[in-house]
Amino acid sequence: MADFVQNTNVKSAVRRLAAPIADVDAFNTIVQNVISNNPFGCVSYMNAGVNHQPVEKAKESYTARFVYVNEDAKSVGKGSESYNTMAGYNAGIAAVLANTANNTAHAGTPVHDSPSDSFSATLRCHDPNGELYQVNFSRQQVTISSYEDDAIRTKIETWADGVTALA
Repeated sequence: MADFVQNTNVKSAVRRLAAPIADVDAFNTIVQNVISNNPFGCVSYMNAGVNHQPVEKAKESYTARFVYVNEDAKSVGKGSESYNTMAGYNAGIAAVLANTANNTAHAGTPVHDSPSDSFSATLRCHDPNGELYQVNFSRQQVTISSYEDDAIRTKIETWADGVTALA
């Protein structure tokens, strides 16, 4: 019987943050900085005839949480809404807060519980050595996945050390 033989050493690494990223704007600033300024020194590449940027956003997700309170400030319900863009998240919060029929159904007024919100974005990065890897940012951690060369982790770790919100 044939054995499986490992042919690569794909790794992942996680940095758990000491405190959650403050809010969606701080989160977006970090993600957009990586896309715009390319601090990891990634390079563009071709795949299946398509030219790709050195750093691309592969996916993103935003969840807003709400608590419904009555006139005595007592919690009478909870809810959450998920969006695939930051613009949708911001528009969705306003829509939930203004939804009179939903507020009546809950017998309360919605309060956006922003400290309980969650957001994440996965960036696809192409290293000069040819490796394609992902960096996932969430409110509580940063994860690097699908890399082989430890120099990639070192570059990202050094950059993250200089970003206060990623301590």
